[in-house]
Amino acid sequence: MSYPLEGVRILELGQVIAGTYGNQVLSDLGAEVIKVETPEGDLGRNPSVAPYRGLSGLFLTLNRNKQSIVINLKTEAGRKLFYDLVKISDVVVDNFRPGVLERLQVDYATLSGINPRIIHCSVTGFGTEGAYKNYPAFDIIIQAISGHMAITGEPERPPARVGIPLADLSGGIYSCKGILAALFDRERTGKGRRVELSMFDSMLTLLSYMGTMWLTNGELPQPPGSAHDYTVPWQAFEASNGYVVVATRQEVFWRKLCGVLEDAGLADDPRFATNALRVENRVVLVPRLERIFRTRTVADWLERLRAAEVPASPVNNLDGAFAEPPVAEREMIVEYDHPDVGKVRLPGNPIKMSGMSGTISKPAPRLGEHTDAVLSRLLSLTADQIASLRRQGAIK
Repeated sequence: MSYPLEGVRILELGQVIAGTYGNQVLSDLGAEVIKVETPEGDLGRNPSVAPYRGLSGLFLTLNRNKQSIVINLKTEAGRKLFYDLVKISDVVVDNFRPGVLERLQVDYATLSGINPRIIHCSVTGFGTEGAYKNYPAFDIIIQAISGHMAITGEPERPPARVGIPLADLSGGIYSCKGILAALFDRERTGKGRRVELSMFDSMLTLLSYMGTMWLTNGELPQPPGSAHDYTVPWQAFEASNGYVVVATRQEVFWRKLCGVLEDAGLADDPRFATNALRVENRVVLVPRLERIFRTRTVADWLERLRAAEVPASPVNNLDGAFAEPPVAEREMIVEYDHPDVGKVRLPGNPIKMSGMSGTISKPAPRLGEHTDAVLSRLLSLTADQIASLRRQGAIK
């Protein structure tokens, strides 16, 4: 069994989500990720963040498969140690605010002088230049300023945040893409690259066609709830004991849905003959469908809809989501034993490849757990040399 990124070494200076999530994804594909932490540790270690048995559930999730070493980059000895690791590594990742890299002397200009093959990826809030470069960039700030909150939630209700930290996660997702592209390019050129992306840019990109509609014809989208601006019905309907979603973009699905609903005349009503007409007559059609869906349970509707090959699903909470058959079939729950909290179960790797079986699942590290082992294995430092660095305050 082999993993495609075996042999790739990443030095992670990133913290919390935006600077760590992408590296967790790459570690699932075999990359060696060495988390270079300050003496205080990643801010994501704070146990108030998704608390789990005295530790942070966020940290336990986003740092599986990683090794933790503590280097004080504010000391000359600590920087030299980091430079020595850069010489034998492939990628450095950070999510510092602009200017921090230069103050710590770990910016790309410095590191590429040490190792011309190094790839340095920075995830920022608004970029390293420009009017907003120094603005704080928490997830909700980026969700709000990028337009996502304005188009999320129910019509005529206050703006809503997406239920997951999408802005932070998007930074991690796009950092993966940038790093992999730079690694591929290095195979041809032999040289590393500076990769820089902002969470704001990433969220604008994720607006996709909704951004296009505004930019091309000035059409401002409104929060649709679960409905779709251009397809009807395409939304959640309340059943007698929960909610069921149906999606009928193609006319064949609409006709099948009409058969399941057993509403005389629905399929033949000229107001609903095409999707364009159903969109035009949404205010008439949707209440009619809502009355019908309330008459049966979610399970009853799903049995009937799926038998008729109408695209449908329950609106699951997480208990229902992780109980769905594909979760077990595709190994989407992994677990590891953590020395402090015991068994941890978490979402697995969605990327499946031939020749790669299962998800690598090693426990998130304690702070500085691997400092001595990494310095000994990679830099051939002796126990006395490591002890001397510790006395100097370069490591912990």
